[in-house]
Amino acid sequence: MAFARTDRSIVGQWWWTVDRWMLASIFALMFLGAILVLAASPAVATRIGMDNFALAQRHFLMLPLALGTIIGASMLSPRQVRRLGVILFLVFFTLTFLTLFIGAEIKGATRWIALGPLSLQPSEFLKPCFAVFAAWMFSLQKTSPGVPGNAIAIAVFLVVVGVLLKQPDLGMTAVVTATWAAQFFIAGLPIFWVLLLVGFGIAGLVGAYFMLPHVTERVDQFFNPESGDTYQIDRALEAFQSGGLYGTGPGEGTVKLVLPDAHADFVFAVAGEEFGLIVCLILVALFAFVVLRALSRLLGEHNHFIILAATGLVTSFGLQAIVNMASTLHLMPTKGMTLPFISYGGSSIVAIGLGIGMLLALTRRRFPGSVEP
Repeated sequence: MAFARTDRSIVGQWWWTVDRWMLASIFALMFLGAILVLAASPAVATRIGMDNFALAQRHFLMLPLALGTIIGASMLSPRQVRRLGVILFLVFFTLTFLTLFIGAEIKGATRWIALGPLSLQPSEFLKPCFAVFAAWMFSLQKTSPGVPGNAIAIAVFLVVVGVLLKQPDLGMTAVVTATWAAQFFIAGLPIFWVLLLVGFGIAGLVGAYFMLPHVTERVDQFFNPESGDTYQIDRALEAFQSGGLYGTGPGEGTVKLVLPDAHADFVFAVAGEEFGLIVCLILVALFAFVVLRALSRLLGEHNHFIILAATGLVTSFGLQAIVNMASTLHLMPTKGMTLPFISYGGSSIVAIGLGIGMLLALTRRRFPGSVEP
């Protein structure tokens, strides 16, 4: 693709202002994800009675939609990102709330809405959109003194967390909370409130341990493997040992034959076994590059909304990747959370694409005289 710098079309201006290095890293993650899903999903599909490549076909059908979402969202102005984020936040919060009444129950949780043969997890879209909404509220606190932006952000956060815990979805709650807390801190939260929030966070984790049986089980298994079934994590660790530095080769791994979520939550283990430590480190480097590159693009930014929204979006993206890889490596209790752009996904990969597209839009280069949101 080549455009003259004098090209004033929407696509031309987008090409010369978007971070092409970050965009290339995202495309690399999507490409590696497609290879890993193709390697891991046939065994899973056969085990659950589907055609060998049924899951891979679904993933490949969602990839163009995710790619289109990334490109389309990245062409928006900051003002359009704010409007889109707020509107979609209201839509997907409503749908997330409705899952409590009409959601399909899977493994004891009602997080999905059935759409014929497909299912939608509204909270996946709620996550990036709430980051944009919270950024708007925090920025209004500074730019519009008459608007109680902080109070609104706190109230809405408590409502969102209440709905997520009701599903229940502790992992999503933790990511949303960490993202919101990071934004609040950067918005100028006094140290007293920082310490208070940390205290509430610790209290929340302790409460989840004693009140949610599945959390109790996973934490106990992490600290004392003999206290419960550690079959999945044991197989994942064996996969990394078997793969070594260079891996056993594409299609030669065995962990996907026995892990129920080899194509989703444990796809990193498949990467470790079939492609080895080097490819795993490349994945880690790509995730780290996207996060650090996005933060570096904000160093010269002065618009409060852009700083807060981009920080929230990149925190959510990076934290989800860390949680998935760390739990697969048994560095933390296991949590069902996909690896962005790498794991098999329907609504999740499109939702991640929406968040990354808005991040690319907010980190585009702007020049003196350009209209601020």
